[in-house]
Amino acid sequence: MLRLIGDAMENVPFLARVRRNHALEHATVHMLARRVPRLRVAGYSINLGFFMIGAVETAQLEAAADEALLRLRRGESRWAVHPNCGTSLLTSGLMVTLATLLAGQFTHRLEQASARLPAAVLFSMAALLLARPLGINLQRDVTTEAAMGGLRITGVRRMITTPFTVHWVGTELP
Repeated sequence: MLRLIGDAMENVPFLARVRRNHALEHATVHMLARRVPRLRVAGYSINLGFFMIGAVETAQLEAAADEALLRLRRGESRWAVHPNCGTSLLTSGLMVTLATLLAGQFTHRLEQASARLPAAVLFSMAALLLARPLGINLQRDVTTEAAMGGLRITGVRRMITTPFTVHWVGTELP
């Protein structure tokens, strides 16, 4: 089912480019993490490339993005998915919220909130356990596309240095 959504998104050029850039962003973060101890970065992908926010040197980012693109082109699709992606975080938040609401529906007749708390915790924990694999599957099948096709990096440049370092990684897809 999720793959069908991803396949449909491939028919919209704008979304196809965003999905590839999102995959390249994740793979770049994975490559950076191998080089930079205690890496703390965030990325944001659009159709023309992606932003990387965090204390990373431009040369390090450029090398990581080049390696990421090479690995994705070799078919190493596992790099396109990242456990700290907003897709996974949003999935977890949404599922816990829904689970808590559902627990409230099952226990709405209990008079004391303390009596409803165990059900809310139980439902929320079950939702968290299910959310992780669902978030990973959503990334793999919907929000990223590991097959780079003709995508190429057009440049890496530092845009802002204070209060956060922000880089732009431009891409194009013929």
